[in-house]
Amino acid sequence: MCRYVTRTFKAPMTFLSRALSTLSFVFLSSSGLAQTLSLTFDDGLNADTQPRAREWNQQILSHLESADISAMVFPSLARSGTGTGLELIMDWAKAGHAVGNHTSRHRSLASAQVTLSEFVQDVAEGDAALRRFPTWVPMLRFPYLKEGDTAEKRDGMRAWMAANGYRAAPVSIDASDWYYNQIYAAHSKSGEQAKAAQVKKAYIAHLLDRASYYDGLAKQVLGRSPMHVMLLHTNEINAAALPDMVAAFRALGWRFVSPRTAFGDPVYSLQIDTLPAGESVIWAEAKAMGISALRYPAEDSVYEEPKLRSLSLLPQASSK
Repeated sequence: MCRYVTRTFKAPMTFLSRALSTLSFVFLSSSGLAQTLSLTFDDGLNADTQPRAREWNQQILSHLESADISAMVFPSLARSGTGTGLELIMDWAKAGHAVGNHTSRHRSLASAQVTLSEFVQDVAEGDAALRRFPTWVPMLRFPYLKEGDTAEKRDGMRAWMAANGYRAAPVSIDASDWYYNQIYAAHSKSGEQAKAAQVKKAYIAHLLDRASYYDGLAKQVLGRSPMHVMLLHTNEINAAALPDMVAAFRALGWRFVSPRTAFGDPVYSLQIDTLPAGESVIWAEAKAMGISALRYPAEDSVYEEPKLRSLSLLPQASSK
């Protein structure tokens, strides 16, 4: 059984609502939606600070168009800026991809130095800058997937979102694309294209591995394979690897759907009772159910560095 937190602003689930929720799970489990994936991209790119931002942004959008994939982007003003970076986000909206909110300052709600009121201000600032986009959807992607280190912050943010017409935008499949991007970018910058190509290959294998892990964990805790939402970032490695990544998933039978469709899966409405709150919604539900051997944080460079070291793919400065 999945565990729910009763929100202070909402009455406990009635017997009827629980039954309807259960029926939704049964329907989705029997409707052939196994191995279904949607792509979401965090942060945005800033052409004022990243010389190749426009190139990478256009590459990602072109790859999505060629693959006939509708995605969703969650800009953070700290990463995109409020000038040319938002112009690049408009390119996403014009292409039909949904736009959500990743806050203004990209601060973690799990940090003891960030108060609930400060985090709400970050969300409100992001909202003010982003809601003008034609494909805007009031959904919040928590920075670092951290939803609060205390019950007060976690439940306070849930209450704020409900009162302001927001939904959380969790992921089911987390990964360390940001770390692979660091390694890939280092080789690319130094002109080691053969090494960069090897990192890209290892990166795609990493994404397939993480998808397989979280899908297996979902079947263990939910009894089914949900419509998955994967966390990616607007970065150089995804600009280069997206066609091969999509092909690799499709070769294994994965089917792509839009995030707006995937977020309709009941798993993304769960109010899970864990602290610190966050990570993949599948990982969090597994923790709430007491499943052992869950590493924390669920994804990080510390797990990936030994793999790349064993392949002699770490840049010289990182291999010592």
